[in-house]
Amino acid sequence: MGNEGRAEPQNAVAAEDVAHLLVRCLRAEGVEYVFGIPGEENIRFVDALNDSGIRYVLVRHEQAASFMAEIYGRLTGRAGVCSATLGPGAINLLLGTADAMTNSSPMVALAAQGSLRRIHKESHQVIDLVSMFAPVTQWSARIECPDAVPEMTRKAFKTAQGERPGAVFLAVPEDIEAERTAGPLEPLQIDAVRADAPSPSQIARAAEVLAAARRPVVLAGHGAARAGSSAALVRFAERLNIPVATTFHGKGVFPDDHPNALGAVGFMRHDYGNFGFDAADVLICVGYEIQEFDPVKINPNGDKRILHIHRFPAEVDAHYPVTVGVVSDPSQALDALAAALPEGLTYDSGSSEKIRTLLDEELQYGRDNDAFPLVPQRVVSDVRAALDRHDIVLADTGAGKMWMSRLYPTFEPDTCLVSNGLSTMGFALPGAIAAKLARPDRRVLAMMGDGSFLMNSQELETAARERVPLVVLVLVDEEYGLITWKMELELGRHSHTRFTNPDLVAYAESFGARGHRIEAADQLLPVLRRALDDDGVTVIACPVDYSENLRLTDRLGSLHGPF
Repeated sequence: MGNEGRAEPQNAVAAEDVAHLLVRCLRAEGVEYVFGIPGEENIRFVDALNDSGIRYVLVRHEQAASFMAEIYGRLTGRAGVCSATLGPGAINLLLGTADAMTNSSPMVALAAQGSLRRIHKESHQVIDLVSMFAPVTQWSARIECPDAVPEMTRKAFKTAQGERPGAVFLAVPEDIEAERTAGPLEPLQIDAVRADAPSPSQIARAAEVLAAARRPVVLAGHGAARAGSSAALVRFAERLNIPVATTFHGKGVFPDDHPNALGAVGFMRHDYGNFGFDAADVLICVGYEIQEFDPVKINPNGDKRILHIHRFPAEVDAHYPVTVGVVSDPSQALDALAAALPEGLTYDSGSSEKIRTLLDEELQYGRDNDAFPLVPQRVVSDVRAALDRHDIVLADTGAGKMWMSRLYPTFEPDTCLVSNGLSTMGFALPGAIAAKLARPDRRVLAMMGDGSFLMNSQELETAARERVPLVVLVLVDEEYGLITWKMELELGRHSHTRFTNPDLVAYAESFGARGHRIEAADQLLPVLRRALDDDGVTVIACPVDYSENLRLTDRLGSLHGPF
C-alpha cells in the first residue's frame, strides 16, 4: 500500500475571495508552477499567485502553456497546471489538454468563464467550456459556489493523478472568482491509497501461461515508466532470459544497451524489433496502453496469448485478447510472477542480439556519413553522443521523431520524450521549458522539424525571459517531411507539403537566443556540445536530407524474419 502524502496544515483563514482560496488549495496539492496567460476574467487568480510560493510562468500562447503543464506532469508524476481566460484563451488550452489525456499525463487545466448571471444565454466570449473539454478529460466541471473549491480542487488532482493519469478541466466563472467565502475554508487533506499487491490467483494463472510458453516476449509501455518499473523489468528479463521491447512512449524503461533489449516498436512499417514478436507465442505487456500504438503490429492474427500487467485493466481490442490480466503495481507483479515460476526456468532470448546489431549498424552508418545536408542517422548519432544518459531530449512529431524513436539508444525512462497518444506537433519547445523546470539538474534538448518549430517558436521569448537554459535543434528541410514520406509510400507521389522558412539564426537572435547554422556534417556535434553546456537559450538550424526515409522503408520491406 502506498500513500501520496498529506497536505501541510494551513493557518486558519477568515473569509477570503475564491481566487485566494483556490491558490491555497493549489499550494496544498504541491503545485510549484502555473503556466498561462492572464485575461480580464481571471485577474484575481493571477494576482493571488503573487507571494504564494507558486511561480506563474507567463507564456506567449495558451497552447504552449498546456504543453508545459503536460510535460511537467509527465516528468514529476504530479499534475501540471495551466491557466487561461475564457473563450479563445480556454480554447487554446484544448490541444495540450487532449495531448495529456491521450498520453496519460497528469494535468489540471484552469480557465475563467463568464459570470453565472450570463452563461445561460448568448453572451460575449462565452461558450460551453465544460462540454468542450469533456471528451478530452477525465473530469470537466465548473465551480459554482465558494464552498465547493476545496472539494473540487482535491477531486481534480486526485482524478488527474489516479491509477491512470490524465487531464482534468475546471472553469471558474468571473463572479465566483471574486466572491468571498462565508467563513474559513481549508484545503482538504491528501490521503490517497493505492492497492499495489497483485492478486495471488491471477499471478498463479499468469505463471501457468508463461510456464507453457516457448518464445515469450515482454513489451514495456509508458505505464511501466510511470510506475518506476525499470529495475523490476531488468530483474525479470535476467531471471528468465526474456527479450524486452518498449513502445516509443516507453523508451528507456528498459536500457537499450542491455543484452535482452529488442529496441522500440511502433514504426510505420515492420521494423527490426517486430521480428522479435513474430515468433513469440506469449506477450507479457507491462504498462502498455493501446493508444501508444496499434497492437495489430505485434499480433496481426490475434492469436498470441497476452499477459496484461498494469495498474488498470486493458482496453478491448481484437488484436489484444488478454489471457490473464494482473491489475497491480507492475514491479510487484513482475517479481511475484518470476517467483511463481519453476526455479531454473529460462527461455531463448532469440533475436535480441541480431536486432541490436542491425540498429548499431544504422547508427554506425550515420557516424561515418559526412554528407551535407545531414542524413537523419547522423543527426541521431550526434545527439546521442552529445547527451549524457540521464539528459532529456524531446522529439517532436514528424520524420525526426520516427528516426529518434526507433534508433536513439535510450537508457533511462523519460529521457526521450515523444507524443505517441495524440502525436501532436509543436509540443517540444514549450515542453522543453517545463522539462528543465521539472529536472533542473538535466540538460534539455528539443529536437524539432522546421514545421513543428514554427508552430510554437514564440516560446523562445518565454525561455529567454524566464532564464530557462535549453537547446532547440531544428531539422531543416522546408517540408512536412513525414507527410511527404507517407504520401510517397501510399500514393507514389506527394503534394502540398513544401514551405519556406525565415532566417532561423536571425529569428532566434531576435528573441534574445543564440543562433547557429550547421554548414557541414562535422559541425553538428561540437556545436551541440557547446550549446548544451551554455546557460542560455540556443537554436541550431541543421539541414537534413530525408531521402533516407524511403530507402529505410524499402530496406525494411525486403527484410525477412524471424532472425
